[in-house]
Amino acid sequence: MSAVGALFPVRMSEIHPPRVPLTTDPAQHPAVFAAAFDSGDPAAVEQVYEPAAVLVPAPGKPVTGEDRRLANARFQDLGLPIEVEPRHVYVADDIALLIVDWKIHGTGADGSAVHIEGTATDVARRGPDGHWRYVIDNPFGVA
Repeated sequence: MSAVGALFPVRMSEIHPPRVPLTTDPAQHPAVFAAAFDSGDPAAVEQVYEPAAVLVPAPGKPVTGEDRRLANARFQDLGLPIEVEPRHVYVADDIALLIVDWKIHGTGADGSAVHIEGTATDVARRGPDGHWRYVIDNPFGVA
């Protein structure tokens, strides 16, 4: 370990988390989310949301802020990639409604079988920078 590493045992990714390129195409936003999710880095996932965005990690249980980050991190802790398949993308000016089939499937980090799937009903907004971010992420749709 270098002298700097001995004094500051922090990985560079903890100082400057890797960025996931955002998209100017709302139909590609679910793929951007999947790339951020699959990175295993909760900070990367947070980049695909507006600061005040709402996530509904369980039906009827909306969260935002730090609770949103923790809820997504719990899904990431399964240690499995997410598969996303947009079904419908409806755009009106700077707002998009995304209907997305998704699945997390395989053997989890703890060795148990995992199968979670749903059809998300999501709302994204184009920011002043032209990139899309979630305003509402409702992975279990109308459940």
